[in-house]
Amino acid sequence: MIVSVEGSVIVEKYKERAVKEFDLFVIGAGSGGVRASRLAAGLGKSVAVAEQEYLGGTCVNVGCVPKKLFYYGAHLRDDFSLADSFGWSLNTDGFSWKTLRNNKDKEIERLNNVYKGLLENSGVSLIQGTARFVDNHTLEVDGTRYRAKNILIASGSRSYLPDIPGNEHVITSKDVFYLDELPRKVIVVGGGYIAVEFAGIFNGLGVETELDYRGELFLRGFDDEVRNVVADEMVKKGITIRFNSHITRIDKLTNCQKKVTYSDGSMRVVDEVLYATGRIPYTDHLLLENTQVELTNKGAVRIFDNFQTSVPSIYAIGDVIDRMQLTPVALSEASSLIANLFGHKNQTMDYEGIPTAVFSNPNIGTVGLTEEQAREKFNNVDVYRSRFTPMKHSLSGGDEKTFMKMIVDKDSDKVLGLHMVGDDAGEIIQGMAVAIKAGATKSVFDSTIGIHPTAAEEFVTMRTPG
Repeated sequence: MIVSVEGSVIVEKYKERAVKEFDLFVIGAGSGGVRASRLAAGLGKSVAVAEQEYLGGTCVNVGCVPKKLFYYGAHLRDDFSLADSFGWSLNTDGFSWKTLRNNKDKEIERLNNVYKGLLENSGVSLIQGTARFVDNHTLEVDGTRYRAKNILIASGSRSYLPDIPGNEHVITSKDVFYLDELPRKVIVVGGGYIAVEFAGIFNGLGVETELDYRGELFLRGFDDEVRNVVADEMVKKGITIRFNSHITRIDKLTNCQKKVTYSDGSMRVVDEVLYATGRIPYTDHLLLENTQVELTNKGAVRIFDNFQTSVPSIYAIGDVIDRMQLTPVALSEASSLIANLFGHKNQTMDYEGIPTAVFSNPNIGTVGLTEEQAREKFNNVDVYRSRFTPMKHSLSGGDEKTFMKMIVDKDSDKVLGLHMVGDDAGEIIQGMAVAIKAGATKSVFDSTIGIHPTAAEEFVTMRTPG
């Protein structure tokens, strides 16, 4: 500290404290950020990663991992309902929400420690706190400044809430994982995979569930036939679905219930209203105005070649660039970025043929083109379909159906897309995605021997389009 006296005023001037410099500074310790950090450190680079909340990001903590655990818990009720047909007599009245929630918490805590160990064992400096830009090469976290040759924005996304009266009374998908009590009646608002999945979870756990969506049919972007099949199966399971549904306000009643008012004047009273109306890039805390980083009109970080932003020293991957909000995609983006940035390679990220699953009840698995997309791009398209009762329902008399669909370019015989609705659809489609990526033809599927008796064998026994 330097102290000088000017008249009667003491002026204190502090020498600027030396800041630590890194080859790479990563904002966000989600899946993409952790992968990029570890790979760069493995190449001998000095790396720091700042995380303001929890290690592993949305997916591990309040996204796909705990949601899949809740899905397993919810799906057991369906399995229990089949027990009598297979000779078992079970008492299924003993469900404990707190046991499921607390066991989930323990597993997430374990995973947090796994991520911490991965970073520390890789030699990455882990900084807990919110990173904000000072300039194109400088960040500040809780009053401490850091400089880096390269900065990676991997800050993810956050839940979007529409600006309607009473939106402070709703919960988001993040809140579901920490509820003290399971509601008796819930309205899930939204038409994406998050809304559809949570509607299935609540219903499976015995909650009276309604799904409201403002559009004609949910799961926009999926194959239309798949969308209709899933809607039918969800209704069979007792979920009330209301399409073209517009909520205008939400009021909290004295008993803590929520009164939902619709544009047609109708009202409903429930215990909770879950808004799952999409996720938006999480950038508003970064002070990007201190840089020249450009955003898209949707608030995503605009990127160019090799995930570089409009600033040569700043890069971005994952949900924050709003290309495909999927964990495996963020992991691949991280690998590609680091290979090019520090490994002197020329890798490009391929977004074609990426498989995905919706852990609704029943599951959806899909890879490649929908029928609608295929007919837009190709002149001669054959569509093969199969809808059947799964073998496990053959004794119970249940009316749940499995649906499979294959889309083929008739001129080249190439399989363009595969879609499935039913148990383990994600598991089955993952294997099929390898075939699609390799360019498999319908004749290759036809010449492949099926595994009997399985649902998956249907994909290699479809013979007649229609």
